[in-house]
Amino acid sequence: MELKYIKSSITGEELYYAVHSSGLGVYIIPKKDYSKAYAIFGTRYGSVDSKFVVPGESELTEVPDGIAHYLEHKMFDQPDGSNVFDKFAKYGGNANAFTSFNMTAYLFSATQDIEKNIETLMDYVQSPYFTEESVQKEQGIIGQEIRMYDDNGNWRLFFNFLDCLYKEHPVKKDIAGTIESISHITPEYLYKCYNTFYNLSNMTIVVAGNVDAVKIAKVIEKCVKKNEPFSEEIKKVYPNESKEIAKEYAEQSLSVAMPLFMLGFKDTDTGYGGKKLLKKSIEMNIILKMLFGKSSRLYKDLYEKGLINNSFSFEYTMQPDYGFTSINGESADPKAVYEAVMREVEKAHEEGLSKDDFERIKKVIWGDYIRSHNDIEEYADTFMRMLFMDIDYFNFIDAYNEVTFDDVKKRFNEHFEKDRSALSVVNPV
Repeated sequence: MELKYIKSSITGEELYYAVHSSGLGVYIIPKKDYSKAYAIFGTRYGSVDSKFVVPGESELTEVPDGIAHYLEHKMFDQPDGSNVFDKFAKYGGNANAFTSFNMTAYLFSATQDIEKNIETLMDYVQSPYFTEESVQKEQGIIGQEIRMYDDNGNWRLFFNFLDCLYKEHPVKKDIAGTIESISHITPEYLYKCYNTFYNLSNMTIVVAGNVDAVKIAKVIEKCVKKNEPFSEEIKKVYPNESKEIAKEYAEQSLSVAMPLFMLGFKDTDTGYGGKKLLKKSIEMNIILKMLFGKSSRLYKDLYEKGLINNSFSFEYTMQPDYGFTSINGESADPKAVYEAVMREVEKAHEEGLSKDDFERIKKVIWGDYIRSHNDIEEYADTFMRMLFMDIDYFNFIDAYNEVTFDDVKKRFNEHFEKDRSALSVVNPV
């Protein structure tokens, strides 16, 4: 495996990368002044991927909702009955894993024995072991987790919001599935999903921190188990999603201290990844900071009226096939916040956006990117997430430099339309 090397003339950051013969993408970001290292081993496979066609097959495979998350849990079961976390602890590694809508990842951070920790990470992720007994046992554990999230105010707020925005897309479904859906999961389903999505040609490993890139690459290469790469991409099948939202409002009562709200807009400009998608995300983040950031007139007005507090935040979430903006926080009157946001958006449509604000906020976005390099865990996670959308995050500057004020104005006019907005509220019981 031959490593390639690049160094950014702008940030001074270094990157070593290669594609192993198995198809595994390898990315190493050395940071010699740091005391620890972080590795994340991930696959392009998340909760939305319940319908797919395996390369070499013609028939559609459909599996129960929640199986990607279920599979993540089961990967910690080892054929010899050993405990993966004990192995990491032996080498001072702090390990974890997560499943999102579009990826599953296994990770660790450590300040010593980095090579041994990488060996442990790659060994267990490449060693599936599912039995009828262990799969049935896991149903009770994950069922309890699902019930716990059903009582979590912020979790329900988020998924009720997505249920407002989307009519068909599986992003509206809970990542862990339902008690009913996970009851249909079998070892056969798990092996089918593992053999499809955990093929190394669908996976990437990113290592960042105080490491020797050449040594780490050799360890990774040594740890790759026999794996024939797919000659074509896995075909993921999603339903056709209309541009219209499903509904404007959702409300639920749970044990929360004060009302929670999440409002936002459905993105209908979808169907692409790469630099074009990265550029769109930069434009969206500029707009969000201009309209709703702490220096905006709306934030000042809402805060002075006591309608929001320090929990107020906003975000643009993107994938090639879906996207949305979200604004959330706590408020005694969520509907008043929603109406204030809509008035501010309407005012911006009438008066136009400020070019001075654009120039200032664009610099803030660049500063945020530079600061992201200081947190190796956040940077490596984002780096992988971007890779899975065919985005070269290392060369963020290329997309950033292309963003103009006219682009931002056009993006604002296309995205921020009231008829594609929704409000989710969780009230105290």
